[in-house]
Amino acid sequence: MPKPLEGIKVLDLTRVLAGPFCTMVLSDLGAEVVKVEIPKFGDDARHFGPFKNKQSLYFLSLNRAKKSITLNLKTLEGKTILKDLIKDFDVLVENYRPGTMEKLDLGYDVLKEINPKLIYAASSGFGHFGPDSKKPAYDLLAQARGGIMSITGWPDTPPTRVGMSTGDITASLFTAIGISSALYQREKTGQGQKIDVAMLDCQVAILENALARYQTEGISPTPLGNRHPTVSPFQAFMAKDDYFVLPIGNDNLWVKFCNAVGKNEWGTDRKFVTNAVRNENLEILTPLLEELFLTKNASEWIELIEEYGVPCGPINTIEKVMNDEQIHARNMIVEVNDDRAGSIKIAGNPIKMTSIPEEKKRGYVPKLGENTKEVLGKYLGFDEKKIKQLKEDGVI
Repeated sequence: MPKPLEGIKVLDLTRVLAGPFCTMVLSDLGAEVVKVEIPKFGDDARHFGPFKNKQSLYFLSLNRAKKSITLNLKTLEGKTILKDLIKDFDVLVENYRPGTMEKLDLGYDVLKEINPKLIYAASSGFGHFGPDSKKPAYDLLAQARGGIMSITGWPDTPPTRVGMSTGDITASLFTAIGISSALYQREKTGQGQKIDVAMLDCQVAILENALARYQTEGISPTPLGNRHPTVSPFQAFMAKDDYFVLPIGNDNLWVKFCNAVGKNEWGTDRKFVTNAVRNENLEILTPLLEELFLTKNASEWIELIEEYGVPCGPINTIEKVMNDEQIHARNMIVEVNDDRAGSIKIAGNPIKMTSIPEEKKRGYVPKLGENTKEVLGKYLGFDEKKIKQLKEDGVI
């Protein structure tokens, strides 16, 4: 069985993170991704650390198994080449500031006339319309303005950035969903379309119950540390040697937990019997739990509590994540072999499908412009002489 997106050709004009992560997902799903980069310099991420033997592992982790061509879109011939390539591609993905592609005469209104079936996906900070559309944005700005930072961290501490680039990554995932949906719709209508995803919109979309809590309480939610705002106990606790997490999501689990730790009386105590009253009496409940958990090591509590079917677990360091038995069983740590960096472990594909075989390795990372001759020859029929002339003219 072919992979879901096998046969789909993606022209990737993106750089750094939000766009490349999206096209990486499409590649894992079977699409052929041709990355268009600036001649001589390439994607900014090629110059971001950490490095190993002068190879950016940041770039490697996002761009393995793609092809790389160079194209100067500020030249007339570079624009012409892109327009000619568009005739043979299904998807174009870009994450320029809104208006940039239009200035280059490569906006959606132009390209759709060349290929009406084209799926044009744009990922940007604030989207392609609205008063702040053309403002620059980075992940930190999206997290801040989208409200995530205002509810992350501990009470009475400075605003806290989420520990990974949630602004970029959520935009990447929503863009990939949009592209997949547009491809499905095209099968029915024969028509392409434009997809406009803003990092700010995506942060608002994942605020979860914070929006509802504000409307219920009339007060903006604030950071609560590592506990859940409406479910209790649902947080991290310190054991004798380390922290572990205990997410008890309903009253049945609460009773099982009480039995597991030898505190049956808590299961029938009127102050704790339902989630609602547990939330009301956190100032009483939390110290009791904290005192109890200091009597055993985290691993002992986890083993004991799990025997009763109650969810709990360790807070893994990245080292422990990379050696976790379950994570390896799911093929979530895979290998890229690079001629400069050697063998590098990266995250695998979390989308498990019967049409996608589980492989322990991923395709190698393309050198800048490595596939220019191949791609332009295959799709546009350019020969050695033409390629040489384009290089001399600074087009590729």
